[in-house]
Amino acid sequence: MSADPYAAVAPFSAPFNLCDYYLDRNLREGRAGKVALICGRERRTYGELAERVRKLAAALRRARLRPEERVLLVLPDGFEFAETWFATLRAGGVFAMVNPLMKREQFEYYLEYTKARIVVTHSEVLPEIADAARASRFCETVLVVGDDAGGFTPYEQALAAEDAGSKLAELEPTGPDDLAGWLFTSGSTGHPKGCVHVHSDFAYNTETYALRVAGYRESDVCLSVPKLFFGYATGTNLMFPFRVGASAVLFPGRATADELFDQIAAHRPTFLTGVPTMFGNLLRSERMASADLSSLRVALSAGEALPEQLYREWKERTGVEILDGIGSAEMFHIYISNYPGDVKPGSLGRIVPGYEAVIVDAQGREVAHGEPGRLRVRGGSTALCYWADKRKSRETFQGEWCTSADIFRRDAAGYFYYEGRDDDLLKVSGIFVSPLEIENVLLAHASVAEACVVGCEDEGGLTKPLAFVVPRAGCAGGAALEGELKAHCKERMAPYKYPRWFEWREALPKNDRGKVARKELKAELAARRSGVAGGR
Repeated sequence: MSADPYAAVAPFSAPFNLCDYYLDRNLREGRAGKVALICGRERRTYGELAERVRKLAAALRRARLRPEERVLLVLPDGFEFAETWFATLRAGGVFAMVNPLMKREQFEYYLEYTKARIVVTHSEVLPEIADAARASRFCETVLVVGDDAGGFTPYEQALAAEDAGSKLAELEPTGPDDLAGWLFTSGSTGHPKGCVHVHSDFAYNTETYALRVAGYRESDVCLSVPKLFFGYATGTNLMFPFRVGASAVLFPGRATADELFDQIAAHRPTFLTGVPTMFGNLLRSERMASADLSSLRVALSAGEALPEQLYREWKERTGVEILDGIGSAEMFHIYISNYPGDVKPGSLGRIVPGYEAVIVDAQGREVAHGEPGRLRVRGGSTALCYWADKRKSRETFQGEWCTSADIFRRDAAGYFYYEGRDDDLLKVSGIFVSPLEIENVLLAHASVAEACVVGCEDEGGLTKPLAFVVPRAGCAGGAALEGELKAHCKERMAPYKYPRWFEWREALPKNDRGKVARKELKAELAARRSGVAGGR
């Protein structure tokens, strides 16, 4: 490990603004006429996008946006999301991005938490957000994309009133340490928290992970399963391709297997950003056998552990490596990853250049290779804090280091393995067991499509594994399959780790990032035990 991981990237000097770093540089480098974004049959070049971004920046300033103030983005994937993201930065504002599919109560929380005076949203979101915005103590201006602005300001009307060459449209001379954006945690332990990032955080990870590991090229066409409000996708399908002058494909709808096959056929992407669940859905689709995936050069996975069996099936079918990695809102993006030509199935790979990581015990002491512990990581993209949460900030951000709530281990060769969250680990027969280990064994069985393992107490009050399982098409859950799976697990793991109970599902619940919502399944079991949903 390097004594100084930051030496991997030259310091960013003032003035420094991400709108210039990602967007305007393409105009200086001669790409004004190149397609930057593709959405359906429409295209937008770098020059066209930059023109509209300047107008929107002027509109935001006319709405009294001041440097370092938040703008709340509540938009589906489309041209307007990218325009708003860049315009906010151009005007010196701070972006805060949330899922447009949320309900009113959730929007009320984000409006209060961010104190955003300006919201940019879509007419399709108005049934849930309109009343919350009107009732907000802070919201003053709502720009609405779409046919019906619902009494708010139409987005296109706001742009049409501005001049791209005016003083209001000028680039704010921010510096590398000025505030740029909030990335929200998944909220697995309560309300999502805003991780506060500065301009250089996003550029630092771009220079290290995007360029030196993932290997983005100007010739790439990028497509993402996760949506742009999720920092994982904002990076892989907006920031990273723009850094090299590539093109990104956007679509506003759900990322179903059929939708992805259609997008791949129409646009022939070279870069696919995915999550394990979607790779599994693609493989199980009846369209997989005839799909032409020959355009794909690289596939990325993050958000949850990529099962080894799933990786092998994908690689065998497509010939394309999946570069599984780990990132977080606290660090902006991926800091441990598998590398092209060096994929170790089942692992998260090695440290990204420019980062350093250690695994520590409860007392903060580094553990031996192979031993599990909390991951501590440092590098040039660490957030400043969690907004309005001093106690949690002190627990997580300690000097240069960010301490994860997740449990990892590292082998002697430097490959990292994810064991799960500390509160997900099961203590079975007095020994800690990772539910991911059991899930990976279950997924290696030919009859299992998805699996999630949680702890459940037996009659004696002892914790044992319970498996929620989605059988593959043509397979049925029941006593026969349960017997097969128990025997399958006992043959491949220590006997005490096998699931004692099985529940069969048509699908597992997912959160808004596409990850299996383990918390929901644990809550369901807890409700049963309390009698809310009946006994087991």
